[in-house]
Formats: sequence, C-alpha cells, structure tokens
Amino acid sequence: MVLSDREIREIITPLLLSGAKMLDKHCPKCGSPLFELNGKVFCPICEHRKREEKVELKSVEESLLEKLRLLANQLPDDIEELKRYLEVMKMIVELLEKYKKMEGVE
Repeated sequence: MVLSDREIREIITPLLLSGAKMLDKHCPKCGSPLFELNGKVFCPICEHRKREEKVELKSVEESLLEKLRLLANQLPDDIEELKRYLEVMKMIVELLEKYKKMEGVE
C-alpha cells in the first residue's frame, strides 16, 4: 500500500502536535522518519499500515462469518446438497483459522 504525501502528512501532523519528536533516524522497512513518544520509538507509517491491515482482516472475517451463519441457517434436506453446504462451510472455517493466525503474527 503506497501512501500519498497528503496521507503521510495526515499521519505525521497529529503526532507532532501531540508532542512526539521526529528523530534523525529512519525506518529500515519503509524509510519514513522514526518518532519518539513517551519513550517509545516507532515508525508512524508502518504502525498505520498495521492498523489498516487489521481493519481489512476484520472486514474479511466478518464477511466470512456472515456467510457461515447464512449457510448454517439454510441447511437443505437433500443429502447431496447438504454435503456441498458442509464442504463450503468447512472451507470458510479453514479460511477463518488462517485469518486468525495472520492477526496473531505481527
């Protein structure tokens, strides 16, 4: 995800106004200036990207859970159709497990 200059300013300006100090060191990952606030040194751009990724993951998870609920509430009586529903539900659960693991890795 590439941020525009305007987006970068929107991330950095509030930090400066809140008393964060821009350091003369740069993030090895993205090249942004590092900041220090309350004794913590961090890259505001990488932190922003992590937050955005979490929001995206939550959105995908919510969509998958809604689909799972929908399928669970509409289980057919036909055995072959039921097998197909259960297979789809199994795939959704596996995807949810992968997303949970992705959330835990930071």
